[in-house]
Amino acid sequence: MATKRISMRQLREVLRLRLNAKLSLRQIKASLRLSLGAVQKVTSKADELGLNWETIEQLNDQQLARQFYPEADTRQSSQFQLPDWVEVHQELKRKGMTKHLLWEEYTQQYPNRCYSYPQYCMLYQNWLKKQKRSMRQTHKAGEKLFVDYAGQTVPIVGPVTGEIKTAQIFVAVLGASNYTFCEATWSQKLPDWINSHVRAFNFIGGVPTIVIPDNLKSGVTKACRYDPEINPSYQQLAAHYGTALVPARPLKPKDKAKAEVGVQIIERWILARLRHHTFFSLAELNQCIKALLEEVNNKPFKQLKGTRQQWFDSIDKPALLPLPKQTYQYTEIKTVKVNIDYHIQYDNHFYSIPHHLVGEKLELHAKEYLIELYFHNKRVTSHVRKYHPGMTTVPEHMPVKHEKHRKWTPGRLMNWAKDIGDEVLVWVKTVLKQRQHEEQAYRVCLGLLNLSRSYPAERLNKACAIANKNSLYRLKHIKDILLSNQDQLLPESKESLPTLPQSHENIRGPKSFH
Repeated sequence: MATKRISMRQLREVLRLRLNAKLSLRQIKASLRLSLGAVQKVTSKADELGLNWETIEQLNDQQLARQFYPEADTRQSSQFQLPDWVEVHQELKRKGMTKHLLWEEYTQQYPNRCYSYPQYCMLYQNWLKKQKRSMRQTHKAGEKLFVDYAGQTVPIVGPVTGEIKTAQIFVAVLGASNYTFCEATWSQKLPDWINSHVRAFNFIGGVPTIVIPDNLKSGVTKACRYDPEINPSYQQLAAHYGTALVPARPLKPKDKAKAEVGVQIIERWILARLRHHTFFSLAELNQCIKALLEEVNNKPFKQLKGTRQQWFDSIDKPALLPLPKQTYQYTEIKTVKVNIDYHIQYDNHFYSIPHHLVGEKLELHAKEYLIELYFHNKRVTSHVRKYHPGMTTVPEHMPVKHEKHRKWTPGRLMNWAKDIGDEVLVWVKTVLKQRQHEEQAYRVCLGLLNLSRSYPAERLNKACAIANKNSLYRLKHIKDILLSNQDQLLPESKESLPTLPQSHENIRGPKSFH
């Protein structure tokens, strides 16, 4: 039975008070200021060994230590045993690990040659100060993932055009084990930034408690030392994986020391080795990076024992949060305002919104195949995403009076236009043809045809004649013609339409410009 290590003096005193003075466990605990568990383990071990106080009095410290701690080094020495500080530093990265627990294990191993707890802590701090800056920070297992882009880029030659494009190098480093992930992407824009995080989480097989990015514009909309503004899509990624985003403070390199060191390692051990290679695709580059990255993670440390892979397997991996069941799908998030026609526009396509939200600002979430609209953090509607210009309207979103618009067809519009005049019919046909989807022109055509309620058919027809001649196909143009009475100047027959004089004393011909 393993016993929590206490000093030999305390061990003897516990045994004396229990076996000779017959005190209770709690009385011994109060007298010696030891934990109840430590006292109980010592007394239980004595009962297991069948020891009494008379026998214990005859044993020296070395003999007594052998009875209670058979695996301990009981050799007497005037020199204390110095702990293995590298191992201590590594163990402190584990979740729940404390220096006091490590000290107790150390005293258990060297009961007669151990430092006191204050000396132990002081010696560890002195050792830590002598290490490199990047090693002085203590990172808990599975706690932090540092992410950044390398300063170097890699040229990729287009196999067809020969055009050279540069690939960006994304780097992610776990704080405790230094386990590293990197990959090439075409840009540092938000979609590539988000998807690189997704692939980094898949690579390490879990999720860290905290992700620490640099103040890259893709992830941090507004950099601030105390309250940075996180991009909503980036925040959604963090919520999906259950992690927290804590951007490094501007101009504070110590906050992202792991990332900086990780970038240096990638540049020296991967990018430098690939500098003479010519790549013709991003996939080809990432395949080479993947092979060299495995070497990086299995390369022994210079000052520490083991490799990144070994440290990751023993420290970080068990402490990571589990991956969610569904992989995060990149979502562009933006604020949109509902137009008067109860539609919003995204990527040249119009999507309908319940009509009572006209004028309100909504949050649009655009995924690969889905458009979602939220009002006050509540989803109000969704549409299948369309990648072409047009209009998607749900009948339930329309006001009752607007449902009548669904009864309109191009044929019905043209019949009405023909009843007003031939020029009106030409104008309506042209507007219908200009739209990729005829429904997009219904409102404009109805607006024109409804002008017949305010103007005589003859005037409206002449206004359309002027518009057709000058290729004016906006409703505003027709209204301007009518308001300015330009249609009143138009002759009755097309044959008598006035034309500008081709020769005049004030008009210079082409010979004047030699």
